[in-house]
Amino acid sequence: MNFSLYIAKRYLLSKSSNNAINFITIIAAIGVVLGSASLFIVLSGFAGLKDFTLQFTSIIDPDLKAEASTGKSFVISEDEFSKLNNLESIASFSKIIEERVFVTFEEKSYTSAYIKGVDQHFEKVNAIDSVVVLGSWLTQKTNQIVSGWGIANTLSFGVLDYGKRINLYVPKPGKGQITSAKQAFNNFNAVNVGVFDVNENLNDKYIYAPIDMARALLGFDENEVTSLEFKLKEEATEDQARTEITSVLGDKIILKNSAQLNDALYKMLNTENLAVYLIFTLVLIIALFNVIGSMIMMILDKKSSLKTLFNLGATIPNIRNIFFLQGSLMTIFGGLIGLLIGCIIVWLQKTFSLIMITQSLPYPVTLKAENLLIVFITISVLGIIASKIASVRISKKLVSI
Repeated sequence: MNFSLYIAKRYLLSKSSNNAINFITIIAAIGVVLGSASLFIVLSGFAGLKDFTLQFTSIIDPDLKAEASTGKSFVISEDEFSKLNNLESIASFSKIIEERVFVTFEEKSYTSAYIKGVDQHFEKVNAIDSVVVLGSWLTQKTNQIVSGWGIANTLSFGVLDYGKRINLYVPKPGKGQITSAKQAFNNFNAVNVGVFDVNENLNDKYIYAPIDMARALLGFDENEVTSLEFKLKEEATEDQARTEITSVLGDKIILKNSAQLNDALYKMLNTENLAVYLIFTLVLIIALFNVIGSMIMMILDKKSSLKTLFNLGATIPNIRNIFFLQGSLMTIFGGLIGLLIGCIIVWLQKTFSLIMITQSLPYPVTLKAENLLIVFITISVLGIIASKIASVRISKKLVSI
């Protein structure tokens, strides 16, 4: 067995004759355990929040979305439509017409809504009907709409109120002087038949409508769309689908997946996760100062033993290595114990919902192997650095006095 490792393990497991040093060592070990457990629990909590947030966008996001590469819209010919229907990787796709609208209801108005005209295949592309919390989904070739909870709440309208119509306005394209509101806007009177609830951003943004209504409101041609949304077959890959769709539609479209469609959201969540990781790593660094302190106290306490080892032929690097290994073992094993405690706490939260956000919603957590690896590597690297700092305090002068 390695000489330095053997003595390091003996020192790690044995008690010092000085109770103060024993106390400081225990505090340092507890700090490592709690630090690694806390870091893992927080990372698991943020992973759970990320999954919880993204699961709502995944409900209404397609597997792939084709948007116009130039301008706001593009035309899809009958031949292209037929070819898209026959692609091997595509289970279904939907034509979309989307544009900003001005909404009024009675004396109230809403200026930041977007109408999203969808065809009869839209429900096959995503599970939008599953998030309709009031009323029902719309019927094609009618004046029915389904609005977000935020829009309905702001304008104070409900569902199936045929006596009170909702007015949708879109500015007319063209030039010249405007003498009346009728000249300035295309408008449509609609009936709200459903309210969906996904997240605050989408609830405040979208009004779903039959594609014919959106086409008439915006003055689009029959085959003109702002985007196409695709549902892939289970066995199909994204790369395969991209290749097939591009072969039909060419360079007039840009394809985006769910992550690209929610780029700002992904960046925000990843930035928050990184910020929390850095903050708790700083806490770990502070905790590891205790390790450095306890190691230096141990070196001073074992000064006579170190002098004996030196006189018996042990070199200064050998003696330094004893305390370097002792500190490294303390932090690595402390980190592993902390990870075990963290895993147990996260599992208990997932299984028994110990902490609740609301009466029906437990705080989301996710056990991920990558978080285990991140915490273990972090605690190991910081522990090795701390042990190195402490061990270099040993010099020939110290052991020869």
